[in-house]
Amino acid sequence: MILGLSTATFTNLHVVLSLIGIASGIIVLLGMLVAKRLDGWTALFLATTTLTSLTGFLFPHDRLLPSHYVGIVSLVALAVAMLARYAYRLHGAWRWIFVVSAVAGLYFNCFVAVVQAFQKLPLLERLAPTQSEAPFLLAQSAVAAILILLAILAIVRFRPAAADEAAQA
Repeated sequence: MILGLSTATFTNLHVVLSLIGIASGIIVLLGMLVAKRLDGWTALFLATTTLTSLTGFLFPHDRLLPSHYVGIVSLVALAVAMLARYAYRLHGAWRWIFVVSAVAGLYFNCFVAVVQAFQKLPLLERLAPTQSEAPFLLAQSAVAAILILLAILAIVRFRPAAADEAAQA
């Protein structure tokens, strides 16, 4: 039992949080590409992605695993994103810092999703049983490349103050 839930129920909760985090993170990223803040989606993304990382530490283990290191780095990125968004309100350099840290949080969630997919889905597991084979590396590289490209575009395009002023004019 974890937090009073069976391990299966807790695992399902963790997976649902992760999937909501990924979906809402994609929506937030798409919003950035059109200079929209999407405050509610951003709050949902940051909360569920943070909870995903935090709940990952509660699974039984006897040592630090690679997933724990990913979780630590993800939590740091998400903390920076929250600081940039809520404490510094995207002013000055905090705008692009928010974009980079939010996309990093999304990436780490996607990274783990790809790992889990290759561990849990029989077809993918057969393609890359040790996760060092080309299909796994290609999938992880594609996720990274797409998110890096979108992050660069979002840094250029995400200027919510300018979009807000244009809408009010």
